[in-house]
Amino acid sequence: MTTTTIDVTGMTCGNCVAHVTAELKEIDGVSDVSVDLHQGEASPVTITSTSPVEEAAIRAAVDEAGYQVTAIR
Repeated sequence: MTTTTIDVTGMTCGNCVAHVTAELKEIDGVSDVSVDLHQGEASPVTITSTSPVEEAAIRAAVDEAGYQVTAIR
């Protein structure tokens, strides 16, 4: 298992979290997504996957949900 943590800006509620979670779970190999919502600032999102996930795929999924990745750790 691989764990990737990203920071996402723009999320303000549970509905936002649901959109980001759904988009990230569509990436091949992603088994779990956990969001720690911090309203008004970057929220840490932990992605668990069977193998490393490409940064471009993560950024595209979050962008599709309408939010922005500010950091990938």
